[in-house]
Amino acid sequence: MAKSKNKSQMKWFRVDLHIHTPASSLCYLDKNVRFIDILRKTAEKQLDAIAITDHNTVVGIAEFRRRLDTLRFLRDTHRLTPAEASELEECEQLLSRILVLPGFEFTATLGFHILAIFPPETSIRKLEHILLELNVPEEKLDEGTSEIGATTDVLTAYSLLNKAGALVIAAHANSNHGVAMQDFNFGGQTKISYTQDPNLHALEVTDLASRSKKATARFYNGTKPEYPRRMHCIQGSDAHRLERDPSDKSGRLGIGDRCTEMLLPEVSFEAIKDLLTSTDFDRTRPAKQISLPDVIMQAQQSGPGPSLVFYERLSSRKQQMEEVAKDAVALANGGGGRIIIGAAREPGAVKGVDNPEALAERVQQYIESAVQPRLKVKVEIVQSQGKNVLIVSVPDGTSPPYLLKPAQVWVRKDASTVPASPEDIVKLVSKYHSEKTLSFGPDVQPQQTHSLHDPPKNGVEIIDYTTRDGVNYYTMKDLRNGSIVTNVTRGSARKLWRYAIEEHESGKFDPSKIQWREGMGIWKTYRRGNEIRYNLVQRDADGRLHVYYGVTDEGLHGAWRAFALPAEELEDSQDTVSKEPVEVIS
Repeated sequence: MAKSKNKSQMKWFRVDLHIHTPASSLCYLDKNVRFIDILRKTAEKQLDAIAITDHNTVVGIAEFRRRLDTLRFLRDTHRLTPAEASELEECEQLLSRILVLPGFEFTATLGFHILAIFPPETSIRKLEHILLELNVPEEKLDEGTSEIGATTDVLTAYSLLNKAGALVIAAHANSNHGVAMQDFNFGGQTKISYTQDPNLHALEVTDLASRSKKATARFYNGTKPEYPRRMHCIQGSDAHRLERDPSDKSGRLGIGDRCTEMLLPEVSFEAIKDLLTSTDFDRTRPAKQISLPDVIMQAQQSGPGPSLVFYERLSSRKQQMEEVAKDAVALANGGGGRIIIGAAREPGAVKGVDNPEALAERVQQYIESAVQPRLKVKVEIVQSQGKNVLIVSVPDGTSPPYLLKPAQVWVRKDASTVPASPEDIVKLVSKYHSEKTLSFGPDVQPQQTHSLHDPPKNGVEIIDYTTRDGVNYYTMKDLRNGSIVTNVTRGSARKLWRYAIEEHESGKFDPSKIQWREGMGIWKTYRRGNEIRYNLVQRDADGRLHVYYGVTDEGLHGAWRAFALPAEELEDSQDTVSKEPVEVIS
């Protein structure tokens, strides 16, 4: 058994160790799902680790690795299309903060299912060799089906998998094809051995959150003479689709709909296995369901404006593509923004788009070929009311004025895109070709520049502001969902947004006190109620500072986790930057 470690040095991570892909060909419900879609949904559900566990095959994880290798080869040989470059960039960003573990769901004799999960570096050849050792027929290796005939008995499978270095988990143990089904009579001693075998590390159960006296975790708590070994019980989604369909009465879950939180020193295969082979039983718990915002409905509630454009429908005809490119030019000239395709401006009016991947590539290619200087946009496919919608994110242009070939300059006036006047063009040149930074006070450069990291997962950023009649009007970005809201004032803002504006207007920000780490920095911590919050900062490639106000521990991901206060400092409530008491915000 692994020894217990200092819990004060650990954090709770969200883990789903039972996810299928279209390689589970006979039972996966969304046949056109790509691995980038799985990664996007994993990030959306705020999961830190997943395991790919297709039925008696590793085709799914193998195809994903081949896709990554192909894209990287094309990048190295300078042959990537814009869409492929965007896909690779997004994949690598997501993989930098999500642990993906390879594995499979093995069908033992009598139909019992066993999850086998391996370290991320495990080769496909080794995984297939193990499946062959388990007597999965060679001709079945690529089928991805749970119906494969006689293979290997449960106890032999546990032993073989454990010796191969796998994390061995009895899949949905208390449900169909589970080794702990209470109403399935296959011999008392057999059932005891199937759930108490030392080569089995944990039970995956479907009632982990239940408080019933008959809950599986309570039954295997080590108090019964015939079941003396207390078992780790976790839960997984067993996702056979990307997201749950509320109209599907079968109850099939989507990615992360039923997952486990684990208290770990880090999110790694070794840390997870150490926990599930330890005697620490208070470091796992059923994860709470998170409330996912519908970014399209949020945008509709804000309505069209200087940074937001709606297209209810869009064809690939040149005339309509040119209209989208005009909007992209205007947004780039005016601070950036979003173009939403497949939804009208009225709340709840979502038409969706057909063949979203092809349309997304067409839009991106047209904008990047028609706009001068070259404008790189990001096109995402999101779900709203069960329909596919495109979001075209247009950056704040760094080399304006942008124009549509041959020489058309466009700008946004309120909620309309209009030709730029000579005065508009003069303003663009004078505004953007001088140093464009918010008035944060004296600036201090870090030792070297770094590429921009993804921002924290919560908090707020002030993107820009203008002053009219003595009142500052701010453009704010909500880091939880990426939504941008314009014309926010100190008087109209509430809670965290008001705090960010007050901090900005107070002039307290002093870049000389930033503690830098690889292009990222922290300059203040404060306490709101019982929660510690962080004000963080990073510099982009153009030298512009991005300040993130009010980030919580849950918002720290990837390299940002380095700024989390250790537990002992949380208890002492000491500021990590100034070493003064943490400011209390009521």
